[in-house]
Formats: sequence, structure tokens, C-alpha cells
Amino acid sequence: MSGLFLTFEGVEGCGKSSQSSRLLDWLQNEGYSAILTREPGGTPIAESIRDFLLDTDTQGLDIMAELFLFEAARAQHVSELLRPAIEGGTIVICDRYVDSTTAYQSYGRNMPLEEVLTLNHTATAGLAPDITFLIDLPAEIGLARAKAGAAGDRMEQESLSFHQRVRDGFLAIADQESHRTRIIDGMEDIDTIFEQIQGILTPLLETIPRHGS
Repeated sequence: MSGLFLTFEGVEGCGKSSQSSRLLDWLQNEGYSAILTREPGGTPIAESIRDFLLDTDTQGLDIMAELFLFEAARAQHVSELLRPAIEGGTIVICDRYVDSTTAYQSYGRNMPLEEVLTLNHTATAGLAPDITFLIDLPAEIGLARAKAGAAGDRMEQESLSFHQRVRDGFLAIADQESHRTRIIDGMEDIDTIFEQIQGILTPLLETIPRHGS
């Protein structure tokens, strides 16, 4: 028995975290075994790495060291939580996954694409999402939403041009991975966005048993 692996991607402030939480509630109310996790994070070790990566005191972190830390957190997440849950029949919703590393570290940081993709594959041992929801909106709008007048975390404090490159990266990945990626307009209202997510996901749920069935 195998569950589903669903990921949410997008620039800062796109609304993916809110939509992933809403999706979790809906799936559980419908009787499915579902969990929500995030990257970096999801396990105690990976959460510790997340705290370090997003801390504004770590400005100046070497970009290769940054990439390795993201991949280390991911390897722990996959082995400890993601793969066992999916193989056990659970629907796993993940707020960010490999596409974020590709978009941020390759497109944003200008690291060699093939190098990032190779490390992504190594860290995941080939575990790929069934569906990725890319909630797309202009980087400047997303940043304004994310920061809401505050300074923001280390990634949010990057320049607007950096976040614009990240958005371009997500769209490029969506084009290359069109078999699994569904682009959703993040400028729509939250109910419309969720209805689109439900519409995309419903056919896939026909193969997933509910509690007691």
C-alpha cells in the first residue's frame, strides 16, 4: 500500500503554507490518513538545521555550505519521516521540497543547475512528489505579504532581484516537470485557490483508502 506525496512550492508569501494546512484539514475530515510537514524541517534534527539556516545571524554563510545543510536536513526528513509515511499509505503534504532548493540555490544563488539536481537526487534517494502545487505570484507582492512590515528571516532579507530569479526558477521547473506540477495563480482569493487544489487532487484520491474502508 502506498499513499500520496504532495508538495507546495512558491516564492515567499505566496500562501502555500495556508493552503497546505487547509488541505490537511480537508483530507482528514474526509477520512484519509494525512500529515503535514515542511522543509527544511519535519524532524527534530532537520528542524535544528532549519533554525540555523533561517537565522539572520548566519548572514555570510557560504553558498555551498548552505546547499549542503539544506540537503542534510532533507536526507534526514526523507529517511525518518517521508518515505516511511508514504510507504505506509499516508497522504503526505510537504511545504517546500526539492524544487525550492533548485529555485533558491541554482536560480537564486546562481549555483550550477546539474550540481544542485544531483545533490537533490542523492538526498531524496529518488523520492519524487506525485503532485506539486506551485502557487505563483510576483516576487514583490509575495515579499510584502511575508514580511508585513517586519525585517523577515535570512531568506526573506535577500534582494528583490534574488526573489525574482527564484520565481523564474520555479516557473522553469514547472515547465520541465509538467507531468507533476500544477501552476495556480496566487493572485486569486484563498477560496478559489483551494477549490482548484481540490479539483486537481480529487481524481487521485480514488485509489487511496479512507479510514474504515
